[in-house]
Order: sequence, then C-alpha cells, then structure tokens
Amino acid sequence: MRKTYLYSTLILSLLAVCSFAAPRLTVVAVVDGLTTENLAMLRPYWQQGGLRTLSEEAYQTTVAFPQLVYGGNETTATLVTGETPDRHGYTMDTYFSRRDRRIHAMLKDEEMHGIGTSIHIGPKALLTRTITDRMRILYPAAKIYAIGIQPETTVLLAGHAANACCWIDAASHKWVATAAYTEGLPTAAYDYNNGGRFDILAAHQWTPRMDIPMYNHPTEQERKKSFSYAVKDILTKSPEANTLVIELALALQKEQKLGTDATPDLLMLQFNTLSPLAQSDAIESAEQEDMYLRLNQDLGYLMEQLDKRIGRANYQVLVVGRPVLGTSAQTLSDLHMPVQQFNVDRAAALTGTYLMALYGHERWVDGSYGQSLYLNRTLIEQKRLSLETIQRQVANFLMDFEGIQIAMPGHEAMLHPLLGSTLCKRHTGDVVFVLQPGWQLMQDERHAIDRVIDDKPKVPLMLWSGTLRPMPQNQLTATDVADLIF
Repeated sequence: MRKTYLYSTLILSLLAVCSFAAPRLTVVAVVDGLTTENLAMLRPYWQQGGLRTLSEEAYQTTVAFPQLVYGGNETTATLVTGETPDRHGYTMDTYFSRRDRRIHAMLKDEEMHGIGTSIHIGPKALLTRTITDRMRILYPAAKIYAIGIQPETTVLLAGHAANACCWIDAASHKWVATAAYTEGLPTAAYDYNNGGRFDILAAHQWTPRMDIPMYNHPTEQERKKSFSYAVKDILTKSPEANTLVIELALALQKEQKLGTDATPDLLMLQFNTLSPLAQSDAIESAEQEDMYLRLNQDLGYLMEQLDKRIGRANYQVLVVGRPVLGTSAQTLSDLHMPVQQFNVDRAAALTGTYLMALYGHERWVDGSYGQSLYLNRTLIEQKRLSLETIQRQVANFLMDFEGIQIAMPGHEAMLHPLLGSTLCKRHTGDVVFVLQPGWQLMQDERHAIDRVIDDKPKVPLMLWSGTLRPMPQNQLTATDVADLIF
C-alpha cells in the first residue's frame, strides 16, 4: 500500500513538472489602443481568428497602471520591466536636459547607429531588467527577437538582451534596426526587404471589408463616402503594418527554428489598432473597427502556423493593450466634462517673471517639461541664494494657477504617494506639480504632452497557453505582467 502511494505521488509530481514546464516559444504582443470595451463589442464578428480563440480559451483580466499615464511608451516600459518609472527610468518619450536646456528623445543613443535608418537609438535609458533580460539570464541560449511598428516601442520590447530588433521605416518601406543588438538586422528582414513584399502591400488600397452599414460606429463621412487610403501614404497606421509584423515573425521563426528545441525562445511583437482617423482608443469609426477585424485575422494566422510548425502544446501567447489616446476630449465634453488645457511653457514664463520681481532681472528658470519646472541652479548658487527657499516659493506661486492641484519641490515629489512611482530622479525638475482632473498637459499652444487624460486607464490582458499551467486569481497591475510568462 505504501509503495502504491509513493508511486502515485511520484507520477503526480512528474505530471505537474511536465504540465508547468516553460513553453518552447513565448509570444508577447503589445497592442496600441487595445481596450476591453472594443473587444467585447466586436466579438460577434469573430466567427474564427486569433482574437476569437483568445476570447474563448485564454486567461483574461484587465490591468491598471500604478503611475500617471501620458500615452507614450512609459507604459511599454512598465509592462516589460514589471517596475514603475521611478525604477525603470522611462518617464516619458522625451525629457528636458539641464546640460543644453533642450528636449531629447529618451532612447536616443548616438553610440548606436541605425541599420537602414538615420535613427540612433538603444535601450540604455532603461535602468532595470526586462522580460528579455530575465529570459537571457534563465536561458543563455534562448533566441530572442523583437518586431514592431515604431522604433521606441520595439526597442523597449527588445530590452537589453534581444538577439535583434527591427521596425518598419515609414519613409523607405523597409525593415530597419539598431546596432544596439548583436545580430543587427536579421537575415530574414534583409530577405524581406529585397523580396518585394513591402511594395506589394504598399500598393494596396485600404477599403472596408464589409459594407459600411454593417459597422457599429461609422462616422457621417464614412456613411456618405465610405473610406479609402493608399497604404503607401499611411503604412504604419494601416492594417498592413500588423500583417508585416506577423509575416516577419513567422519568417524569423522558420529561419531561427524558434520553439523547436528544449531551450525556450521569445518573440516580442507590437501591433496597432489606431487608424489615421482615430481620436480615441475607443472605436469611433468604421476604419478603426476594420483594424480590429484584420488584426483578428492576422493573429489567427500566426497561431495557426505555430500549431503546424511547433505544435499547439509548445507555445504560449500573451496579448496586452497599451493606452495611447485614451478617451477623446470631445467625448468627455459631450458628457459635460470638458477638458481644459494647461500650458507648461506659459507657466514657466510667468514663474520666471515672478522670480525676477523677487531677485532681479536674470534668467531664473532654465526650462520646463511635463510636470516639472527646472530652475537655474548655477545662477542661484552664484547669487548665494537658498535653492530650497526658491523651490518653496515657486511651488506656492504655482498653487495659485488654475488647473494645478498640488505643487511641491522635486525632492518631496519623489516621496509623494501619487507622484513617487511616476518620477525618475534623473529627469525630475526642481518643482513638480499635478493637474486637477479634467486638465490636459500641453507643452505649448499646439503640442500635447498628455494624450491620455483618463484616471488610471485599464487595458485588457489575455494569456493563452497550449499546456496546463496555474493562472493568478488576484487582481493584476501592469507591473505584474512580466511575471506571467515565467
């Protein structure tokens, strides 16, 4: 009896190990503009396809971001690192430099030349480990690739340890890359560039798959004239961009034999659901619905091919949304919640005038960006003034501005329960402020910094696995996503 019990226990233990072993291939797909509401609304259209399979078979939940969200790749950085901006260092797509008083791209790296592009970009700004880094540490021989539509998103998906990453160059209609990764531009991408596929897709005319009355939210213009785009003019905002990502992913899988041996491999992909007309993450046009319908088809093709090539039990797919446009200002206005705009440059100019009245006609403010004002520390030191006193005076001055909820010195903001997770020490200004609900952050009269004016937007997450594995039962945040694949 005892032998039988021990034998049964051993068998169950072995089954558990086999069931929960790491899949041979993990596909992580970050989808710009993907929302739970859009998925639910369009589900009746999906008789088959990737989104249909995921909606029926995947673990599903929604995740919220424990930080302020602006619509840039600060959300991508949080998803791939499992950390908030105070830890991973990517607070916005751009930052203010005290050195030259200019705005710079967060991932710009002059040491990393572009391959097929003039963009110099690399992952140096990411301060913590990413999904790819963790995969490389666990499995040094893993083959890891990132493929996307935009350079910043793709590099963040690649992290520090990918073999290569490549994205679509909107001007040349080719796959391009950065020298930040050992393999540069993969052979599959070179072959793709020279094979004429870009030319074929770019020559397409994007028109509706269905009659316009069959869509849920056609605009008045679409009802009158439908919609039609020359793909060559809007390639990175067309359904063909998602198709290109899928096709190169499958070409790389074949070339590198991803998922065919005992060492787990990783594909990091970016997709887009936001059409040229989009003013919101919520679907407000037939063309945006069409983006979803075509993405469903593309994801279905990806999973169908992986089933054939490596077997259904040998891979997993994680799909997660990324808030880009949030709720449109017009929608909020229609709900009698009008959005007002706060001009950061104007606030900085008025602050400079205020400090001149107190301390003399000098340039007391070096610049402004985001939620920060940057004081002229060199001048303050030369005048032998107290930086902390001036910080407090400026914070009190800003509190009188319409739209500002709270303002404080930068070092205090780093400890604030709302701001602490959003700010990174390297880029935080001398005085930091938070806007009241219903206010949008503007750099000047025309350029918005904050495109997502929702309060802590949530995005859908779906995790499909070909093997039995435990799934979390607790509510997740964006910092939990990276842990799901390990």
